Amino acid sequence: MEETIARILTELEEINQIPNTQNQTPLISRSTLLDLHSLLSTNDPDLVSQLFDDLPSKSLSPSSLTNFLSFTMDSAPSYSLLASKVYLSLLLSPNSPVFTLFTPISFLSFLRSLRRAFKNCPSAQPEESPPSHAPPNRKRKGGGRVRGARGNVRGSGDCSEEASDTFDMKQVFKVFEMLVSVLGLIHLDRFPDSLKSLVQTFGEIPLMAMEKLGNPSSFNRLMDLCSRVLSEVLRAEHGELANTAAEVLKALSPLILMVKSQARSFALGFVTKRMTELGNESDGVKKAVVNFPRYLAQKAPEKAEPRALAVDSIMEVVKVMDFEDQIGYMDYVLKMTQGKPNLRLLGVDLIAMMLMSLRDPFGVDSDVKTRDYWGTKCLEALITRCLDLSAGIRARALSSLAQVVGFFSSDDRNKGILKQVMGLSEGGEERPQCGMNDLLKNRCMDDKAAVRKAALLLVTKLISLLDGCFDGILLKTVGMACSDPLVSIRKAAISALSEAFRTFSDGSVTTEWLHSVPRLITDNESSIQEECENLFLELVLDRVSRAGLACAPKKGSVLPESYLTTKSLEGELELLFPGGILILLKGICDGEVTPWVKKLCTSLGKKKRLKPKIAAALQNIIKTSESIWLSHSMPIEKWTAPAGAWFLLSEVSVYLSKAVEWEFLHHHWQLLDKPGSKGKLQSPLLQGNANEDGEGVESNSVAWAGDRVFLLQTISNVSMELPAEPAADLAHNLLKRVEKFNMHSTEVNAHVKALRTLCKVKSLNPEEADQLVMRWGQQLLSKAHEILEKYISDDKEANNNNSFFTPPRSGSRKGKQAARASRLLSKTVTAVYTVGSLVVVCPAADVSSIVPLLYTVVTSGNSDPKLNKLPGPKVSLKQTAPSLYIQAWLTLGKICLADGKLAKSYIPLFVQELEKSDCAALRNNLVVMMADFCVRYTALVDCYIARITKCLRDPCELVRRQTFILLSRLLQRDYVKWRGVLFLRFLLCLVDDSEKIRQLADFLFGNILKAKAPLLAYNSFIEAIYVLNDCHAHNGHNDYKNSRTESRLFSIRGNDERSRTKRMRIYVCLLKQMAPEHLLATFAKLCAEILAAASDGMLNIDDITGQSVLQDAFQILACKEIRVSSHRGAASDSAEVEEDGDSSTSAAAAKGRAITQAVRKGLIQNTIPIFIELKRLLENNNSPLTGSLMECLRVLLKDYKNEIDDMLVADKQLQKELIYDIQKYESAKARTTAAEAVAGMQNQGVYRSPPCVPKAATGAHPENKMNQKLSSDSKVASAIADAAAEATARSVLREVNQGVMTPPLKAINMPKLKSNQAGSSAKNDRSLDVLESLRRRIDDEN
Repeated sequence: MEETIARILTELEEINQIPNTQNQTPLISRSTLLDLHSLLSTNDPDLVSQLFDDLPSKSLSPSSLTNFLSFTMDSAPSYSLLASKVYLSLLLSPNSPVFTLFTPISFLSFLRSLRRAFKNCPSAQPEESPPSHAPPNRKRKGGGRVRGARGNVRGSGDCSEEASDTFDMKQVFKVFEMLVSVLGLIHLDRFPDSLKSLVQTFGEIPLMAMEKLGNPSSFNRLMDLCSRVLSEVLRAEHGELANTAAEVLKALSPLILMVKSQARSFALGFVTKRMTELGNESDGVKKAVVNFPRYLAQKAPEKAEPRALAVDSIMEVVKVMDFEDQIGYMDYVLKMTQGKPNLRLLGVDLIAMMLMSLRDPFGVDSDVKTRDYWGTKCLEALITRCLDLSAGIRARALSSLAQVVGFFSSDDRNKGILKQVMGLSEGGEERPQCGMNDLLKNRCMDDKAAVRKAALLLVTKLISLLDGCFDGILLKTVGMACSDPLVSIRKAAISALSEAFRTFSDGSVTTEWLHSVPRLITDNESSIQEECENLFLELVLDRVSRAGLACAPKKGSVLPESYLTTKSLEGELELLFPGGILILLKGICDGEVTPWVKKLCTSLGKKKRLKPKIAAALQNIIKTSESIWLSHSMPIEKWTAPAGAWFLLSEVSVYLSKAVEWEFLHHHWQLLDKPGSKGKLQSPLLQGNANEDGEGVESNSVAWAGDRVFLLQTISNVSMELPAEPAADLAHNLLKRVEKFNMHSTEVNAHVKALRTLCKVKSLNPEEADQLVMRWGQQLLSKAHEILEKYISDDKEANNNNSFFTPPRSGSRKGKQAARASRLLSKTVTAVYTVGSLVVVCPAADVSSIVPLLYTVVTSGNSDPKLNKLPGPKVSLKQTAPSLYIQAWLTLGKICLADGKLAKSYIPLFVQELEKSDCAALRNNLVVMMADFCVRYTALVDCYIARITKCLRDPCELVRRQTFILLSRLLQRDYVKWRGVLFLRFLLCLVDDSEKIRQLADFLFGNILKAKAPLLAYNSFIEAIYVLNDCHAHNGHNDYKNSRTESRLFSIRGNDERSRTKRMRIYVCLLKQMAPEHLLATFAKLCAEILAAASDGMLNIDDITGQSVLQDAFQILACKEIRVSSHRGAASDSAEVEEDGDSSTSAAAAKGRAITQAVRKGLIQNTIPIFIELKRLLENNNSPLTGSLMECLRVLLKDYKNEIDDMLVADKQLQKELIYDIQKYESAKARTTAAEAVAGMQNQGVYRSPPCVPKAATGAHPENKMNQKLSSDSKVASAIADAAAEATARSVLREVNQGVMTPPLKAINMPKLKSNQAGSSAKNDRSLDVLESLRRRIDDEN
């Protein structure tokens, strides 16, 4: 060792003589460091003492040795870790001068060497494997340890050797262990900067080690050593524990707020375990840990995923805190919810997590019962945030509230508290002071998709709290959400409504579900169609199957005979089939629901998802209803099956023919085909109670006829399974029934279709079946011809006998003749309808003899001289027999569908009748026929489309809606093209008087048309402005081919507020369909084709329609929809629903916004000259549109107030005039607004400051909204202050005029002063004159 010490001293002496310059640094060589390390590793006090004793002989000191080691740790990256190890060994050596050797600078060098060691370490390389860039012929010696390379200490430039020597995990572990020992010797309370640097370094090491180390065991050991170092720091010897703990937590906070990783787990574990243990011993550490969640809340990121991780980290810390500290942090979070937006958003997340993570939030297990428990306060704060001004916070609050409700709904005690806090009583009724139902209704109709989706999720979770009562308006709102434009919203609404239907069997819920969900089977989204099928199968078919199979037909009754009524029998059925099955079946047969039920059954049947048990259950329900009816000795001819049972059986039997029993069908056909049921159809209302003879039960003839129709459809569906002989008998009976022509029209179709199907069963081959159908078809046609011809001849004879046809009155001597004529008319109408049904079933039937008679009916009473020569009635049957007249048109249309040559001749006649008919029912039928003609004979009908569109303005709502639906379908299927005036005429449906038509139009333009023809709104926008205003005052837009009457019919003329509002609604709808680039182009086209046209004289602004066009252009340019917002242009709803996106998407969006703003700014710069020229023109003509122009210009330039100077740099005079005009207009508008506000305050009788309202509630009160609106404009606020002061002064002086005197001076308690007797009278006179003058001035102003 003597030689080693000598070598060390010699090199240290040489280093000491080297000047410390920029080019030369006094570094200790590797060999000397190894010698020092071997010397210090012996722990021999004598050798260490000898080293320090010999230092002065070489003109050295212990501090010099420390400085050399500092230089080496900083400037020798290849072996800085070795130098660090030597430095720590030197401090730990026996008899070493620790306080001399330890300096802040050397300690900082040591910490820098640790950082450098981790930074230079190869990424994720196992410590046993060589680096990937090492030469293949070079091997590491001794596992990469420095001692194995002692012979090459001077060759430190090799990269592989440098990598291996720089970062050896065993050396790192040794250094960390030695550092723990050093911290036990040296107290850092005298070196606060060194302590802070140490804490920061060990806060960074876990992250650097996680990136570099791939061995989990090495990382875990390293984290254990880091924990030991930080624990050693948290000792009283190193300073105030509160400050030290705060520094440690501050250093660990970046790790805690990062994504899930090993480093984050280490930091959280150290805080929640080690520091919590230390906090039990030290109040300072405990205080730091308690305040740490608040610090994390301030540092939490704003993006969704990092914020969620921050919330998880905060909750991990809060969980280990004492209950009192948790309550304190809860109060802090409640204050956060009233702060800045980012804090409110984080507070909402924290409240939800605290409610679901901490123990007993509502105090249900506490002995002390209090209403204001901490969980109740949190829940109320969460509900308040659902009304936040920020859409993101509203959405997050609703989602969090939904999570909380779902979490606590399983516990009855917590469930009761939830209902109390949310304003729901035990019966599910709303308390007036809470308004949860109103909140949900408003949020379900929110402008933002994320809020609507979260509100629907909350509705889904709240269903379990309602206990069988669902608010009707809220139910309608959720049903409307099923038609939302966004797919995700529709899915959420379906889920909410289906959960309500699954939970409640209430009639209103069932009705709303049936009217909202099944119709989505035609949705464009395939996933929604599948969900609709699954829900219908689960909630309708499976439910009916379970109820029907669970109950067998009963022969007894639980009700005494004396209480028998129809309602009581229905109640008994409801007892047998609980769960609202009868209500469900009745709702299925609703006219608005049946089309969708048919499509659902067809779709499920084609996919083979219909099970035989549903057919068996429906048969069982019908049998049970019949047996209960018979058990009370009620007349069977007055019995009807539960509404909807036969209808559903007829739909499912198409795919379940083997599951329907022929005996069941045969039995009920015999019941429903009784002669007593052939009377006139009666009202379906049931009146009175049943007496002993059963006469009190009134037969429901409409339901009876409907059951016959559905039964016949069922028989047709299962006819292939019927025996041949019963099928032949049934066909014969059906033909006999049809030949009598005494059935209702709904029964005729069913009988004819069933006949055709049964003929196929009887026949051996298709040819024989066609011949059989043709045979009985011609038989029916001949009989129908006879009846129709007889009626026409009788009518002609009656017309010849009487110049005016007057129907005979009942009770007169012609009563029998009138009754016979009525029966003949009814039979004739049925015969004509039967002909139409027969033509549909058998298009090849010969109707040549029928067509002339039908033509005679539809042209009867025509004023055309050519038609008067034809045989037939001279008086129109339209007045004498309107039902026959309508049926004749309907049958003629069916014949034309089967005969193309006939259609070519008769289609113009249909169009003519459509235009001139005054019967809404006939116009409706004609529109349907024209739509069918358009599909069959597209080329023939195409030229009449513009005339058909006139029905969009029909006075009857049904005709308008039918026309809209049919034309929309034709447009979607490309039978009709969006060209000409068709699109412009469809626009008026957006502002139709009917709400249903408006909803359909919104869906067409917002969903279907936006996807099918995205450029249509952009291409037709300018033309729509002229057409809607009926403007022909433009040289380029006056070539309309339409008549003046049609132009007025499809326009919204007028400059009144109602007309402008309607037109603006259409414009806004079109703007919403445009992409951002089309919005910019539309802006340019408006300026070029309307504003520039007006300034150039092409648009006549003296014409009232031209003024309306120009004013509409100003309003459009100033509306917010034409501005390109940051969220426009997203094709899918995910971009709108998601709160945050990734960084790349955000960067792209920011770039797009920048480009859009630049383009928009350029557009405005180019259009300012047009505005200036137009302004001069309007001012010269004293036009009232000047105000609209200034308002538009003010809105356009409000975002570019600082750039006005640059935009008008070429003409300073125009710039000053424009700025002056805008300021003058704003000041005038501010004064007007202020006058209105002050007038309102005077009406209330108060002049006071607005009440101090919490920020959370500013959106809930109209008065607060008004105050907020007024205070947002400084000019308006100033004008209000001036007006209020002036009004106050007038009020005071008015009181003076009314005789209210000022108290005399002697009545005031104040010191008396000597007065000037000489000039007192003059001064009093002068004061009176001043007051009199002031009174006169006020009186003049008033």
